[in-house]
Amino acid sequence: MEEDTDFRVRFSSLCFITDHVGFHGTIKSSPSDFVVIEIDEQGQLVNKATNEWISKVLPEPNNFAKKTKPDFQNLSFKEGSNQEVNIVTGCSDDDQNHQSASEKEDTINDGTSKGEEKVDVLSNLLDEKTNELLNHFACDIKEKWNSKTELIGSSPEFSLGRILDKNQRAILHSAVRQKFPFLITVGKNSEIVVKPNLEYKELCHLVSEEEAFDFFKYLDAKKENSKFTFKPDTNKDHRKAVHHFVNKKFGNLVETKSFPELSYNAGNPNVAITVRFREKTHKHRKRSLFECRDQKVIYTAFTLRKENLEMFEALGFLAIKLGVIPSDFSYAGLKDKKAITYQAMVVRKVTPERLKNIEKEIEKKRMNVFNIRSVDDSLRLGQLKGNHFDITIRNLRNQINDSSNLRERILEAIENVKNKGFVNYYGPQRFGMGRKVHTDQIGLALLKSEMVEAVKLFLTPEDLDDPVNRAKKYFLQTEDAKGTLSLMPEFKVRERALLESLRRFGMTEEGCIQAWFSFPHSMRIFYVHAYSSKIWNEAVSYRLATYGSRVVEGDLVCLDEDVDDEHFTNSKVHLVTEEEESANTYAIHQVVLPVLGYNIQYPKNKVGQWYQEILSRDGLQTCRFKVPTLKLNVPGCYRQILKHPHNVSYQLMEEHEIDVKTEGSHIDEATLSLLISFDLDASCYATVCLREMMKHDF
Repeated sequence: MEEDTDFRVRFSSLCFITDHVGFHGTIKSSPSDFVVIEIDEQGQLVNKATNEWISKVLPEPNNFAKKTKPDFQNLSFKEGSNQEVNIVTGCSDDDQNHQSASEKEDTINDGTSKGEEKVDVLSNLLDEKTNELLNHFACDIKEKWNSKTELIGSSPEFSLGRILDKNQRAILHSAVRQKFPFLITVGKNSEIVVKPNLEYKELCHLVSEEEAFDFFKYLDAKKENSKFTFKPDTNKDHRKAVHHFVNKKFGNLVETKSFPELSYNAGNPNVAITVRFREKTHKHRKRSLFECRDQKVIYTAFTLRKENLEMFEALGFLAIKLGVIPSDFSYAGLKDKKAITYQAMVVRKVTPERLKNIEKEIEKKRMNVFNIRSVDDSLRLGQLKGNHFDITIRNLRNQINDSSNLRERILEAIENVKNKGFVNYYGPQRFGMGRKVHTDQIGLALLKSEMVEAVKLFLTPEDLDDPVNRAKKYFLQTEDAKGTLSLMPEFKVRERALLESLRRFGMTEEGCIQAWFSFPHSMRIFYVHAYSSKIWNEAVSYRLATYGSRVVEGDLVCLDEDVDDEHFTNSKVHLVTEEEESANTYAIHQVVLPVLGYNIQYPKNKVGQWYQEILSRDGLQTCRFKVPTLKLNVPGCYRQILKHPHNVSYQLMEEHEIDVKTEGSHIDEATLSLLISFDLDASCYATVCLREMMKHDF
């Protein structure tokens, strides 16, 4: 393949912020030399087990009850917490322990066995004060109902506060409803609000409170193949009213039937109403009964470990094995190919058990999945705190014409970057290093709504004679999507998806729009972001070349010292005044530059003028950074021009002291290797940090 000279020029022109000499070395000699581990929003490494009592839960398909049931049993209960506040049905003893034998057999428990039912789960999930207030709220509701007092005004409600962990929220929802079936819980932006269950009150007018209590526990537990039977009833009109109530309120979930009870008098049988879940509805039911009675998609979270595998190729393989499409996967960030990477993932429409069943198969593709668990929603790009890196740099040597002590040079470089930081460029992997066509070129075509051109760029072959590039070459020569599909290897999932659409819709402007929709939204917008990233890299180089490390009038600075990502609002960005420049009010690490989008402001100095010239150069002077035909909206953001690595540790070793797994190389004499570990904020690149350290382009 021809050398990517444009790419080399592009990155060799980037600036440095530190002034040490640096050193040479080889990174990514093998995937095990570059280990990347995502850090989640709680600051935890995703390769570690999540809360053990959650990660053990592997619910059976279509059974929400079994998702929460083991959670209760695996909670570590505090000593002495086995006394339950006696208000389950109105603060009295009368309504407890009263089920008949047949009802006990058919009715769902609250997630515990009979020997455990006195354990108060809520006391382990809520702090003492909140738990006490919840008990008082429940008691007040029942007292008002028992005294026939109507609830005046809007329905009273009680907040359990914001619970950030989704699994914890799911457990709390079920725990409250199992203990207090006469209450309902509603989610509002991570907050759980408790309200009276008016349907419970309505049912109490038709059946005993004891039966209403058990019936709503049965509904909330949602145990597969279970049934609930009301007490025998000789009054046909009354039975009809119960049938009508249940079917009107819950008919899309359950069905009712009347069966004769022959145990009393064979000549004059009583008739009892039995309720069971509808099979078809039950198979898709996941959402809480009272929040929404519509179907809800299953979401399964897991940690993906992959080795020397492009992320989209990994997702394509997983999608085939699970019978879903790549867009059913969501993730917080992209990861390197030539590396061992660990990252959080969520897949739609796949149960934890189903994902676990393919573990052995995917190992052949150098992938593993673990920390498998049910969650409530998908992931978003940027939904992480950062990444941890464990990197081995081999074959260390001095820069050309540098005769200083190599160890001293290396230690000087590391300490300098620890203290002064590095220029926060987007890394080369964002643009497709070594390729003829870079991702930013595709992104520019999409922003200009040149859909056919974008497709051709995507399918441009490299100068390699392999099946993939032969197929691409054939397509550009013939535009024969069907013939290209027969040539394109199965593992090239993205290329095949796009070609399938072109075969169906044709190589027209509209056909190419449809072809881009064969990619998930995250991938479509990735190309546009790549263009914005390229311009940002050029902008920061221009900014540092023009003004150096001084903060000057017209610069943009971030007023929030704690910001660790790009997603902060315009209100946190301040335009530096002439007086502030004179007084040296701000430091260079506070300066930010806009990443292109429709909701940003530009610097009011030469850098702002430069942005306008670049947009004009690329034909985007009127671009609003929205591509309605592809449902792409790019608001833009701000990125700090300098960043620092955190938690840096390192060790110099002789090559013979570590496991050497270089590809195609033989070491004839002992050379130094550097083992270095550090954390970076989200959207920072380890290769860029190493470039600043080593003063060496890769």
